[in-house]
Amino acid sequence: MKDSNKIDTQVQHITVSEPKEWAAGVPAVLSAYKNTTLKAGAIKGTRLLFGLNQIEGFDCPGCAWPDPLGKKATFEFCENGAKAVADEATNKKVTADFFAQHNIAELRTKSDRWLNSQGRLIAPMWLAPGQDNYQPISWQDAFSLIAEQLNILESPDQAAFYTSGRTGNEAAFLYQLFVRKFGTNNLPDCSNMCHESTGIGLDETIGIGKGSVSLEDLEHSEAIFIFGQNPGSNHPRMLGSLQAAKRQGAKIVAINPLDETGLKRFKNPQEVSGVIGDGTTLRDLYLPVKINGDAALLKGLCKALIAWDSPEQPILDHDFITQYCEGFAAFKADIEQTSWQEIVQASGLSQPLIEQAAKIASESKKTICCWAMGITQHKNAVANVQLMTNFLMLQGNLGKPGAGVCPVRGHSNVQGDRTMGIWEKPAPAFLDALQKEFNFSPPRVNGVDAVDTVHAMQAGQVKVLFALGGNFYRAMPDHQANEQGLAKCELTVQVSTKLNRSHLHTGKQGLILPALGRTEIDQQASGVQTITVENSMGVVQTSHGKIPPASEHLKSEVAIIAQLANHTLPNDSIDWLGLSSDYRLIREHIGHVVPGFENFNQRVEQLGEFVLPNAVRDARQFATATGKANFVVNAIEPVEVPDGCLLMTTIRSHDQFNTTVYTNNDRYRGIHGGRKVVFISQADLTRLGLEDGQRVTINSHWPNDKVETRQVTDFQLVKYAIPEGCCATYYPETNDLIPLGSVADRSNTPAYKSVVVSLQLSAS
Repeated sequence: MKDSNKIDTQVQHITVSEPKEWAAGVPAVLSAYKNTTLKAGAIKGTRLLFGLNQIEGFDCPGCAWPDPLGKKATFEFCENGAKAVADEATNKKVTADFFAQHNIAELRTKSDRWLNSQGRLIAPMWLAPGQDNYQPISWQDAFSLIAEQLNILESPDQAAFYTSGRTGNEAAFLYQLFVRKFGTNNLPDCSNMCHESTGIGLDETIGIGKGSVSLEDLEHSEAIFIFGQNPGSNHPRMLGSLQAAKRQGAKIVAINPLDETGLKRFKNPQEVSGVIGDGTTLRDLYLPVKINGDAALLKGLCKALIAWDSPEQPILDHDFITQYCEGFAAFKADIEQTSWQEIVQASGLSQPLIEQAAKIASESKKTICCWAMGITQHKNAVANVQLMTNFLMLQGNLGKPGAGVCPVRGHSNVQGDRTMGIWEKPAPAFLDALQKEFNFSPPRVNGVDAVDTVHAMQAGQVKVLFALGGNFYRAMPDHQANEQGLAKCELTVQVSTKLNRSHLHTGKQGLILPALGRTEIDQQASGVQTITVENSMGVVQTSHGKIPPASEHLKSEVAIIAQLANHTLPNDSIDWLGLSSDYRLIREHIGHVVPGFENFNQRVEQLGEFVLPNAVRDARQFATATGKANFVVNAIEPVEVPDGCLLMTTIRSHDQFNTTVYTNNDRYRGIHGGRKVVFISQADLTRLGLEDGQRVTINSHWPNDKVETRQVTDFQLVKYAIPEGCCATYYPETNDLIPLGSVADRSNTPAYKSVVVSLQLSAS
């Protein structure tokens, strides 16, 4: 198999230092300021930082961690948020001359970081059939080309419409409306690749696929269990909330194969102690769980709580279980029948250590579980989510202050997009409301998700791919399958702000449509527009661009969708261009269609934000098939790892946001100058006859894989504190090791976190 890692044209000279023992502090401030001033300039950059996450400012285009309700701090941003803003507001531009000078073959040899560093896309570009270079195209011709290709399809289902979490609520709603008016539910999105397992797991256990806690709950809980998450790098503002919880007396348990710096000690740069002091110790207990050992650990936690419960000293909340839950007897029987030997072997943790964590839970009256990709991207990811929820249910930790489930989303409006109807499996009630509001019959057959989109492209069943943001090709596993599928398409379209690898793997024709960024002023016919987003805790907030667009040729995502609809659906009953001229009109429709958004315009104009209703949090109501919170029996299903192999997980570096790489460094883990590394224990180095610092080829192993060899080359071994039998590499550099068919049961999310690999020394 072709090794996509050969895109790096220079050998990476990697140096390794000891991992950091604390996060943030002065280095984070300096890094944020340096990135902003270098890319955007001192004046523009400073102005942007002061407007970041403010009521009259703009929402961070990075992660979806919530802002405090009401009055915000002057500096309501983190190091990584500042990097995302600087990256979008860069003064560099990718012009037509750039594409004339660099053909597709040459650009494919460049690294992801190099592509991103070229600057903002500023005009529509077209890759004509059989051509090697993009060339300029007018907006009018671009829309005509897309409309022509869509309207000659034999079926609307031969097109797929992807969405990333950067898209605001107004654009997302208009997008799904157009797609369903066109006649398909083919709306894959980035949720398919991250928290789809969360949605399915929570829907079945508590009846809503969202978290049930607020920022205030997190800061006033008594125990916080953090599973498979690295907040120091991926959600740095979460550290402030954890610090507040610690100061209220909360105990924090960190569960992860790698002991991440951000959960050890936090130096808050907005406090004196964060600048010259020692900061705040966050975690009280660290559990170095094996990769994919979370289900076993959770069964161990439940086993301990159930065993310790007695009438004299009740540990479980029997009133909650009796009144609000279903299936407890079967769940309890399964937990009691699960042996400690099986739990210890599958989790990699000793019984006393698991019981130490269970003791923290047993002494807490208000417990929260937080999680991210380390839970949701395994074959048994849905089981992981359900076991976490059941663990909380044992002590009634749902629907009360300071307790609940807290999935942490990785992109700023990925949760809002789903609320707005971006889903290939829409709820009948949503389609009914859409039909009533717009007087048409939406398609009722489920569409394809992200993984199935690639399968459909390979089979010639999807001929047009339209991507509203994101980096679909690079984010997905199995680039060989992606490249084959995309090449079979008649047309691929990317709505983007920056150059990425998805622009280099196209259909027979390719289009790049440059969009406004979150930081930029959105001027339409009725005036300057406001958009809204929904964060990880169900709060809807406004966002107002603050700087002039990078080019007069940029269009907002709303305007692009409206023009696309206007060209594709001529004489349609919906006034698409009228909606794009005033986003308040779109919000009026949203208020009629989406529950919780009634009087949408009035609420955001008066307050700038509002909290969506959540039946679990607000009223202990569970919209499940049973009408109650469900205990679900799930087996421990460890991944079989042959002798001489390791189980690999993919992770992100500190200088990275999703597929966007800012630098080749990872300050917290002590990596400098490169990303092609394998974190591995000393025990495994010894067992496999390898040495720290050696270069290796990584091979992956999959039963019944049609590809004979999957490998990536020239990776440096880095001795690290990680459980024996496990290793870690950076995403997306090792995505090619994962076949398209390796997915989570039922959610179809790629299993990026459970990859069986072997290592062989590179030829010297």
